[in-house]
Amino acid sequence: MAKLYFRYGAMNCGKSTNLMQVAFNYEERGMRSLVIKPYTDTKGGGSVISRLGIEREVDMYLKEDKDVYREVEKWIERNGSVNCLLVDEVQFFKKEQIDQMLQIAVLMDIPVICYGLRTDFKMNGFEGSERLLLIAHSIEELKTICRCGRKATLNGRKINGEFIFEGEQVVIDDGTNVEYESLCPKCYYDYKYKANK
Repeated sequence: MAKLYFRYGAMNCGKSTNLMQVAFNYEERGMRSLVIKPYTDTKGGGSVISRLGIEREVDMYLKEDKDVYREVEKWIERNGSVNCLLVDEVQFFKKEQIDQMLQIAVLMDIPVICYGLRTDFKMNGFEGSERLLLIAHSIEELKTICRCGRKATLNGRKINGEFIFEGEQVVIDDGTNVEYESLCPKCYYDYKYKANK
């Protein structure tokens, strides 16, 4: 039986790069991977983009109301079999869609490898990630470092170069010069303390 995998990490840990490497490995061996991402992630439009400068067009760019199981079923009917489903920015998917990804792994016998953040810039969980932490067969942390050199496990949001700790959970390319940075817990609290002074 195929499995549902969740590979998570803080910003800049190489999630999208890893996804593209896995897709390449499958395709190099003559197998087909199906790459999907949520419509919520407007960065790159219909492409997965790595900070290393590589990108790949997605096969499916799905909205919140779409049934992932049915969409994959329809894609297979039109295009033929799939050996692996790769999901970028999985944190933005809804709980029901994560359940549908589990059904794909179990009922269609297709491995589903999901990449995403575990928490937002306020240390709150994302709906998709929380569900994956409960039902994924395999959970793996992709590691990165903070600017201080310690292991980064949190995400900081910066607007015009300043860390902020209030606001909407999802802000992507909204014209406010928003950036994200991976932080260790100590640096996260140091910046939060300074911001609240």
